[in-house]
Amino acid sequence: MANLKRVVCFLLSLTLLSGITASAVSTSAKAAAVINGDTGELIYAQNADEKLPMASTTKIMTALLLCEHGELQKEITVTADMLRVEGSSMGLLAGDRVTYHDLLYGMMLASGNDAANVTAIALGGTVEKFTEMMNNRARELGLENTRFVTPSGLDAEGHCTTARELALLAYHALKNEEFAKAAASKTATLNYGNPPYRRTLKNHNKMLTLYEGAVGVKTGFTKKSGRCLVSAARREGKLAIAVTLNDPNDWSDHAALLDYGLSSIKQTAFSPKTASYLLPVIGADINEIQVFIEPYTVNTLETEEIGCTVRLPRFVYAPIKKGEILGTAVYTLNGDIIGTADICAPKSIAVINAAPNKGAVFLRNLKYILLNI
Repeated sequence: MANLKRVVCFLLSLTLLSGITASAVSTSAKAAAVINGDTGELIYAQNADEKLPMASTTKIMTALLLCEHGELQKEITVTADMLRVEGSSMGLLAGDRVTYHDLLYGMMLASGNDAANVTAIALGGTVEKFTEMMNNRARELGLENTRFVTPSGLDAEGHCTTARELALLAYHALKNEEFAKAAASKTATLNYGNPPYRRTLKNHNKMLTLYEGAVGVKTGFTKKSGRCLVSAARREGKLAIAVTLNDPNDWSDHAALLDYGLSSIKQTAFSPKTASYLLPVIGADINEIQVFIEPYTVNTLETEEIGCTVRLPRFVYAPIKKGEILGTAVYTLNGDIIGTADICAPKSIAVINAAPNKGAVFLRNLKYILLNI
């Protein structure tokens, strides 16, 4: 009995020390990851660095590039060459007139391979040149184990990512307002065709209905990749992003992963070591104004790595209005910017009005500045 108790205690200790390992949550996926959607911090990992195909979750990158490079209201005419692709579709035909906005929603909601192919050729000239754009953007985002061969996610040799990097791709994509809006849409009513006519697309992502606070992002499936899903949810100001690759039980697994991720993120009011600064003022009765760095609420797993860089001018000119932005505080986590906050004037400062005193005040202000440089 004593030996049994020791074994049980040992196993419990391993559980408590497991950190972000797979023991925290169990999934049916071949690979999974959960990250903090505000900072990119890894919360949960299950084979998170294994290279695997990712099916239509590929369209996260295709859609992001469309948002970054395309004028969404621009209309183009679909050609037959653009439609040389099989699989899921938003119903495009040769000769259809469609906007980039329509293509964005056609990819993110209907998971249209036709929309992805049209986007690739419209922006890149050819599918091959567009996939070069995709891979270049992946390198810029630090996704070293991700390689795109198709814009749609159809199976192709070498087309792969990892659960961790797919989560990071979603993390960056959701920072784009147009992308985030499309990813969170349950339905979209669009006008396209020849001539354009009204039609409604429904989002394949059931998490938007099944999970409270869900805000995206993309489903995917091929025989080779299995069921792939990227989801995101925001509750109480906290954002978690979950990824599963080759997961037959993705809906239920994502509910558990998002629950775990959101519960792991802590809201911390971070205050920098130096919370106030004296800023010289020129043209006023006073030499300086004291400005304050307000506590910044950070959604993170760790607070010791948070840094704050204060950007203030060497001096300011009167008049100054209360609430006027004088500088910026930039908050970082492990070197990456996670947020900014304005540094504002706590009070108004009038310009000196008495003409005989202006010169004396200016010289006094200037002397003060020179002595404090």
